[in-house]
Amino acid sequence: MRRPILVPMMLVMLALLLAWPALAQNSTRAGEYVVHYNALPSTRITPEVARRSGITRSANRALVNIAVRQGGPGADRAVPAQVKLAVTNLSGQRVGLRAREVREGDAIYYLAEARIAGQDTLTFELEVTVAGAAPIKASFRQEFFVE
Repeated sequence: MRRPILVPMMLVMLALLLAWPALAQNSTRAGEYVVHYNALPSTRITPEVARRSGITRSANRALVNIAVRQGGPGADRAVPAQVKLAVTNLSGQRVGLRAREVREGDAIYYLAEARIAGQDTLTFELEVTVAGAAPIKASFRQEFFVE
């Protein structure tokens, strides 16, 4: 019997939203779409939620979260998209990441994992394409510290 993952995934989203109060600054608007993005050490996710969600919880892993919304504030809705994601470290090593789509009720978001090495600064580059719209490109830099 398969256990529902709605509650654990909602806890993942809550952890991501609480991780940085400046989440609103980690977004890019293009026309009627807004792409929200964030990254945090996977150790900030509880072991139970990580296990149920298929997230590798480790000091050398970062969790990346991307969500695409259509419409204005208060009247927006989640929309599916195609997400391409890559990460580059300070040494210039670039790696493509696989983002997996997660759907919970009306929520749609994309999760990916990146390797980190102790204190690390990573630059994430993303390209999000919603059907019928031009690709939306964004990048953000995140510093990680040894926990």
